[in-house]
Amino acid sequence: MAITTLFIDLDDTLYDKNNGLWDAIHNRMNLYMLDHLGIAPEQVNILRRSYYENYGTTLRGLQLHYQVNADEYLAYVHDLPLENYIQPNPELRDLLQSIPQPKHVFTNADSDHAIRVLRILEIEDCFQAIIDVRAMDYHCKPEEEAYQAALDISGVQLARDCLFIDDSSRNLTKASEIGFTTVLVGMDGASSGIDYEINSLLELPKVLPQLISKP
Repeated sequence: MAITTLFIDLDDTLYDKNNGLWDAIHNRMNLYMLDHLGIAPEQVNILRRSYYENYGTTLRGLQLHYQVNADEYLAYVHDLPLENYIQPNPELRDLLQSIPQPKHVFTNADSDHAIRVLRILEIEDCFQAIIDVRAMDYHCKPEEEAYQAALDISGVQLARDCLFIDDSSRNLTKASEIGFTTVLVGMDGASSGIDYEINSLLELPKVLPQLISKP
């Protein structure tokens, strides 16, 4: 197996998913649906679950059913003090710098949020590009169009030459079907068809030691 390119998810993959940030983002999504769209409180979680299952993200469902302004929505849900949840991670930086292949952030979030996260973690310069929801024309993982957009943007022709790392088994299962080598971070309990499972991105050298450049 010769991996030439890495695609790495952002939220709950580059940082510990138990730090509370994703819960805070979810709360902002709920508030947006309540305050900006007037959706009844008892319907918010039902709709969000339906949109996730059918479209991959709440935003995609709200775009299709409520014609929301994506930029307004993304700014609102990510308007959080990220420094309260994540901090610089020198160990992660060392790991990323030890991998010589091009690395791309591949996220259903927007690049503004991604840049803020990468800067706080102090790993912004470890990535060649951020492939975000706008770059994917508002398609999102696990839609096949999202993976094709990632390949097109990175200039890679074959998925089999790529490693995709994510905390969502759903996203990884679709990537496996397309041909990516896949790594699940966090072991969410549903890993059929996924190549490798690790508890933290820092464990990547344990399952794929050939990726790491030796000093």
